Amino acid sequence: MAEQTPSQTPAQKAKAAEAARKQERLRAALKANMARRKTQARARNAPDTGSAGAASQKET
Repeated sequence: MAEQTPSQTPAQKAKAAEAARKQERLRAALKANMARRKTQARARNAPDTGSAGAASQKET
C-alpha cells in the first residue's frame, strides 16, 4: 500500500513560514548578542594602558 502524506493547507504553510522567519530573527539576534558580549569580555580583560598611565604622570 502507498503511504499518503497529508498536504498542508495554505494557512499551515503560512504559519510554518512565519515560524521559520522568527527562528532566523532569533538566531541573528543571538549571534549579535554573543559577539557584543565577547567584545565586552575582551575589553574587561585587556590591560589598561591608556588613560591611567597619563593621569598618574600628570600628578607628579
